[in-house]
Amino acid sequence: MNNEQQQIIDESYNNYLTYIHDVVQGENQIYGDWYGKEEFINKCKTDPEFSERWGLKIEERELSLEERRKLANYDSVFVSPMTVESWDRNNIPTKLITTTKITKIESYE
Repeated sequence: MNNEQQQIIDESYNNYLTYIHDVVQGENQIYGDWYGKEEFINKCKTDPEFSERWGLKIEERELSLEERRKLANYDSVFVSPMTVESWDRNNIPTKLITTTKITKIESYE
């Protein structure tokens, strides 16, 4: 994950922690589970309602071999073919992670 994605996640998680501290603790009541950062991220990946509530959408998918080839900048036919093992040794990414900050705007007329 790059720095910008990490900042988006940190901001959403801090909003979540603020809510837990200010609202839930302030009322001296316990509402459901409280999540650590890793659990929070996993919940955002798997629960659309939860991710929308905290303004964070995280999607992961495996890259195809063609996508990995392009990332490796392997376009030359004059060089011996690179293998998947060499891509792995050279840390060519295997996953695409998309992080989206959700801003929900509702209006009533």
